[in-house]
Amino acid sequence: MSHEIFLTVNGQAERATVPASMTLLELLRESLHLTGTKEGCGIGECGACTVLLDGLPVTACLVLAVEADGCEVRTVEGEASDGRLSVLQQAFIDAGAAQCGFCTPGMIMSARALLERSPSPSDGEIVEAIAGNLCRCTGYESIVQAIRRAAESLNGRETRKSGPSLAVNGQAVKRPRRAKARDASRADRPRSTQGGGG
Repeated sequence: MSHEIFLTVNGQAERATVPASMTLLELLRESLHLTGTKEGCGIGECGACTVLLDGLPVTACLVLAVEADGCEVRTVEGEASDGRLSVLQQAFIDAGAAQCGFCTPGMIMSARALLERSPSPSDGEIVEAIAGNLCRCTGYESIVQAIRRAAESLNGRETRKSGPSLAVNGQAVKRPRRAKARDASRADRPRSTQGGGG
């Protein structure tokens, strides 16, 4: 059974007819041709497909497209403006946080959600925000540095360095475990009744 849905993607109104089993990831990549969002594990563990759904980071492989009906979706393609990288994207390049690049779109979206709710995050808050995003290249230190630089640039002030860090006195600290409550916060979000329903 197909459903007609209406959503806003990167500020643009979209209408799509989707099968009930189509994921938001499939809608973005296959129907809307927004291929910046990557498919990694397909089970919500790697974070490569992280997008913002009504401002909250979610793994798009676990969200059905019909669940996005009436919602605002933001992907990595929504970061750049007029052909210019966002401050966050540029910080990832400057800090060497984008190596193979596969995890980068999801990392950037998790970081964007953090910076929108906490403009001057501590290193501990940064670590927690990216806990659901795997990276096999960087060791995470450059990613934390990139997010800190972006926050400093956006705020014109230094971020707090309290709380757990990914590096202590030059010694690497293991990546924190994924926070299981990451997608659970969507359950409290009001549901839209707009579009094809059931």
